[in-house]
Amino acid sequence: MKFVLYHLINKMTKKGTILVENVIFIILNLIFLAVLILFLIKQGSGAIVLEQVYSKQTAMLVDSAKPVMLLKIDMEKGIKIAEKNGIDFNDVVKIEGNIVRVKLSKNGGYTYAFFNDVDAVSYAERDDKNEYTGMYVLTINKKETENE
Repeated sequence: MKFVLYHLINKMTKKGTILVENVIFIILNLIFLAVLILFLIKQGSGAIVLEQVYSKQTAMLVDSAKPVMLLKIDMEKGIKIAEKNGIDFNDVVKIEGNIVRVKLSKNGGYTYAFFNDVDAVSYAERDDKNEYTGMYVLTINKKETENE
């Protein structure tokens, strides 16, 4: 950037005019940087990051849990984003086998695996008025084997 400005000043002193190509080059670079910054800000506060955080957090909780446990996860930010994107809060967290899937947008979703050999079930907690509280409940039970 320093070189470009020096080059522009030299051009002005020698010929008295600034080349149009140099001005276009600087404007395009500034536009590119502005778009890049906006993209990074949007990604940092959006559904993608929260999907990753919630799925990893849930998987780590299940990994550290013992059978016959009840765990709650506060997903206050997640319920707001899910409602904004038209996703039912009860469908946000799904556990199938040893895979946790969190979906906060229609075309998104993030999966993360856990290693604990337990049967885990998740559901959204509701209050007395049958409205979601923003909490997800995980029930951890001993995995049933075919021999039992």
